[in-house]
Amino acid sequence: MDYKHDIKNYFDKVKETIDKISVEDLDTLMNILNKARDENRFVFICGNGGSASTASHYCCDFNKGISSNQQRKFRFVCLSDNIPSMMAYANDFSYEEIFVGPLRNLFNEGDYVIGISGSGNSSNVIKALQYANEHGGVSIGITGYDGGIVKKISQYNVHVPIMDMQVSEDLHLMLDHCMMSILCEYGEKR
Repeated sequence: MDYKHDIKNYFDKVKETIDKISVEDLDTLMNILNKARDENRFVFICGNGGSASTASHYCCDFNKGISSNQQRKFRFVCLSDNIPSMMAYANDFSYEEIFVGPLRNLFNEGDYVIGISGSGNSSNVIKALQYANEHGGVSIGITGYDGGIVKKISQYNVHVPIMDMQVSEDLHLMLDHCMMSILCEYGEKR
């Protein structure tokens, strides 16, 4: 079987979508995250499924990759990484509570919450962002499709405008690596 045509089509979708992502929104996000670092704030990040692994990847890249050689460190906490805690909240309350439950224990006014959602409509991500909004925090969405509710309620949002979950998830991770490569280079100089 020859898949070359389908492979090229997929790659073309990715390339076309990259050009539709707002460079201004990503620049704003980078400056917002630098502010979180400079103010020694926690950045809680979460997502479901593939977005959960992307959230975990952001956590690794910001805490270790970017922060290693900098005096001021990022303080990312991935709410998708604690499986026993998530299961306890899901079992005892509801799946919608798996991210907001830990925020009730850990979140302080002025902290940040990033919600990654391909559809923009993951109810547990929405609840986490609403919690940040209602408790003096900063809410950030990273979305695909039409952005959904996450885009509407987030104070800041970087949107990947395509109705394709795989391409959305690909580019959400690309955003992380773009920010990492730039922030590693410039560090605290800017």
